[in-house]
Amino acid sequence: MSDKSNETLVSENIEVLSESVAYQGFFQILTKTVNYPLFAGGMSGPVTREVFERGDAVVVLPYDPVRDEVVLIQQLRVPVIGKSDNPWLYELAAGMIEPGESELEVAHRELEEETGLIAAKMLPINRHFSSPGGTSERLQLFLAIVDAANAKGIHGLEDENEDIRVQVVTRELAYEWVEQGKIDNASSVIGLQWLQLHHQQVRSEA
Repeated sequence: MSDKSNETLVSENIEVLSESVAYQGFFQILTKTVNYPLFAGGMSGPVTREVFERGDAVVVLPYDPVRDEVVLIQQLRVPVIGKSDNPWLYELAAGMIEPGESELEVAHRELEEETGLIAAKMLPINRHFSSPGGTSERLQLFLAIVDAANAKGIHGLEDENEDIRVQVVTRELAYEWVEQGKIDNASSVIGLQWLQLHHQQVRSEA
């Protein structure tokens, strides 16, 4: 078999043989069957996968460059009950993008709903897939420049069963929690690692 692994593969050569809704509830699960080009050349046989469709989302890291503090939220995550010693995860503010909304609009909305804060500036960090082996969800991560002095209390929307506690910690402590595994959800780890690399530049430009 010839080795064509250095050749560029293009998505236009992927053949979607079938796509159907396997489940429709609060979220959707699709069943997709595809053929795709192989690195060694030729095409695969039919490959069937279930795809968790939950839409795209925005994640916001609130940071006070004057106080060098970050604003975390803590809430219960039902899927990790039994998988984590503490299912009340430390996270960043986040929310789903509804039809007709821009990523920036969602970022400002979720920041206020989940922390009570208003961003002086919203800076895009990166866009990444949350778990591409099982879901199509893509996250846009923002850095929100905030005044953390009055960040406190319980927040969230009652009609969405949100029970969210705000906690302000120093940037150094938040990053220690990442290294210790106390913060162990992907978007929060990515955001706090980015801040650890770029906080000096952010503080100088704020």
